[in-house]
Amino acid sequence: MSQTSMSQYVTTLSADAEIVAGGFLGQVPAFGLASGEIVFFDGTNPRKIVAHPQGAILLGQGDHERLITGGDDGRLVATHADGRMEEIAHEKGRWIDALALRDDGTMAWASGKQVRARDAKGEVKSMSAPSSVRGLCFMPKGYRLALSHYNGVSLWFPNMSAEPEFFKWAGSHLDVTVSPDGRFLVSAMQENALHGWRVADKKDMRMTGYPTKTRSFSWSGDGHWMATSGAEACIIWPFQSKDGPMGKGPRECGVRPAKVTRVAFHPKSLVVAIGYDDGWVMICRITDAAEILVRAVPEGTTKEDCGISCLTWSADGGRLLFGAQDGAAGVLDLPGA
Repeated sequence: MSQTSMSQYVTTLSADAEIVAGGFLGQVPAFGLASGEIVFFDGTNPRKIVAHPQGAILLGQGDHERLITGGDDGRLVATHADGRMEEIAHEKGRWIDALALRDDGTMAWASGKQVRARDAKGEVKSMSAPSSVRGLCFMPKGYRLALSHYNGVSLWFPNMSAEPEFFKWAGSHLDVTVSPDGRFLVSAMQENALHGWRVADKKDMRMTGYPTKTRSFSWSGDGHWMATSGAEACIIWPFQSKDGPMGKGPRECGVRPAKVTRVAFHPKSLVVAIGYDDGWVMICRITDAAEILVRAVPEGTTKEDCGISCLTWSADGGRLLFGAQDGAAGVLDLPGA
């Protein structure tokens, strides 16, 4: 495998607090911090505003215009690049446990067993899940939501009175994702494995062998591959055929003596960005496993405090944003992009 470096194209940033989430708001890099603050890097100096004054940010996602953050204060807040903030919801006395966004402004969130979906017009629908919800994602077609909980995943149409469709598998299901064509559901399990279903007939599939829990998924733009964290390599499962990964082994890339914590497929190319628990970031081309270094381990840091916690591409794929638990961050500007 060949390995080159693009570290000379990286702008180094520092958020001075643990980074929980991040994204590009237009071309402005923004991060949600465990301290409850949002930090923007739209000039020479970072600009901070407080989004959660009474609590910590637990999770967040960006939709290229806003950074949506949920906290242990029960608030879901949308922050724009100009500093404008909107409180989307306040689940008083409960944490925001899961979040899902769509580019049209549709979003969903969970607090305990309570799940709410808000459409692009701002109308909110609610449901109560069988147990606490740990993961949410929208199905690619229609207004339908997947939610993971104990003993399986449910598919819910917020605008219909019908009971959610249940996909059963015993155990605790954490995060959930769906293939871009809507054919496969995949959840991360408590016991260091993935479980999947073919949506059409609920055929089960197991993806095992992980030494730690998978907490980051990413699909290739063509929907043929799913990259995952949870091992000392980026594990990439094939989903080209009607049976998905059933009976097939995964590919591995970015093998290193460190656990992968975040993965992010390029929106247009078969290239995946990989972040590790020791602060490394690299890019791998999955067609030939070629590796490109983005960020090496800073001297004097340890695995306990510098794992990559945020990794995302700009909408056009020309820039890569990364952030770490120790507040270190950076932006890679791809040459020629």
